[in-house]
Amino acid sequence: MKDLDFLEAVKRMQADELMEREVYLRLLKNINNENDKNILKKIADEESGHYEIWKNYTKTDVKPNMLKVRWYVFLGRLLGYTFTAKIMEKKLNEFNQTITEEFKAELTHKIPDIDIILKEEDEHEMELLSMIDEERFQYVGSIVLGLNDALVEFTGSLAGWTFAMQSNRLVLLAGIIAGISATLSMASSEYLSTKNEGGRDALKSAIYTGFAYLITVLLLLVPYAILPDKSYSIALLIMIGLVVAIIAAFNYYISIAKDLSFRNKFKEMASVSLGVAAVSFLIGLLVKQFLGIDI
Repeated sequence: MKDLDFLEAVKRMQADELMEREVYLRLLKNINNENDKNILKKIADEESGHYEIWKNYTKTDVKPNMLKVRWYVFLGRLLGYTFTAKIMEKKLNEFNQTITEEFKAELTHKIPDIDIILKEEDEHEMELLSMIDEERFQYVGSIVLGLNDALVEFTGSLAGWTFAMQSNRLVLLAGIIAGISATLSMASSEYLSTKNEGGRDALKSAIYTGFAYLITVLLLLVPYAILPDKSYSIALLIMIGLVVAIIAAFNYYISIAKDLSFRNKFKEMASVSLGVAAVSFLIGLLVKQFLGIDI
C-alpha cells in the first residue's frame, strides 16, 4: 500500500475514534444508570487514548464526522443507548473486517501500539454485552407480548374481515373498536399477571404491553383508512407488507441490542403471524359463503 493511502486510512480510523468518543459523551448526559454511565465513560476515555496513538503516527489532528455523531445521538435518544452503542460498534467492526492482511501487517510494523487498540476494542464488545440494563429491556417481554399478540390476532382478524365485509370503511370501523378493546384487555391482563408474579412494576409492564399493541394496531389499519372503500384487496396486501416490515424492524432491533439471531426470530414470528392471517382469510371466505351474506 502506498504511504499516502496508508496515511489516509489511518486518519479515518483516527477520526472514527473521536466520533465514538463524542457520541458516548453525549449519550452520558441522558443516562441515569450509574453502571452503564461508568462503562460508557470508560470506553470514551479509551477512545481518546486510541486517538492519541493514531495521532502519534499521523502527526495531525482530525475532526470527527459530526453528521454521524448527530445521527448516533439521535438514535440513542430514540431507540436507547444500548442499541446505539452496539450498532455503532457493529458498523465500525464491519469496516475493520474489510481491511486486508497486507494493511494489518503494515499497521503492526509502523504503529507498535496497535495491539493496545485491538485488545481494548475486543474488550469493548464484552463490556457492551453487560450494559443491557435499560428499563426498556427490563420490560422487553411485555413489549414482545403486546407486539406479538397484535400481529397474530389482529392480522388474522383483519384478513378475515377484509373478504367477509369487502369494505375498507367497515373493516376500519371494526378494527378501531376491536383494537381499542383488545389493547385495554391485553394491558389489564398483563397488569394482573405481573402483579401476581411479583418482581417487575406491574403498571409499567401493562403500559409497555398496551402501547406496543395499540401502535401495532394503528399501523395495520393505515391502508384501510387511506385507500378507497372498495380497494380492500390492495389494503390487505399492504397490511401484510406492514406486518412483515414491523416484524423485521422489531427483530433487527432486538437482535442487535440483545445479541440474538435475527434470521431465526424473524422466520418464527413471520411464519406464525402470516399463517394465522392465511387461515383467518379462508375462514372469512367460508363464513361469508356459508351464511350467504353479501355486504
